[in-house]
Amino acid sequence: MTHKREIQGVVVKISGDKTASVLVTRQVIHPRYHKMVKRFKKYLVHDERNEMKLGDKVIAVECRPLSKTKSFRLKTIVATGVK
Repeated sequence: MTHKREIQGVVVKISGDKTASVLVTRQVIHPRYHKMVKRFKKYLVHDERNEMKLGDKVIAVECRPLSKTKSFRLKTIVATGVK
C-alpha cells in the first residue's frame, strides 16, 4: 500500500463547483542567512459535498489526478474561518 501525502492549509478561494484553492505554508531555513523563512504554495482540493468555506483550515490527502491541476481530496475540516 502506498503512502498518501497529507497537506494542511487555509481555504483562500472557492474555485468553481466542488473545488477550493488551499494555501499551504511551510517554514524552511534560508541557505545563506540561516533564518526561518516562509514558503507558500496553493493546491486545488476536491470537495465532493461543497462544505469548505473561505478561511477554513483543512487537511487534504493526495489522490489520483481528478483534472489537469487537481490531485487532492478533502479529508477533514480542522477549524472554521471567520465570517
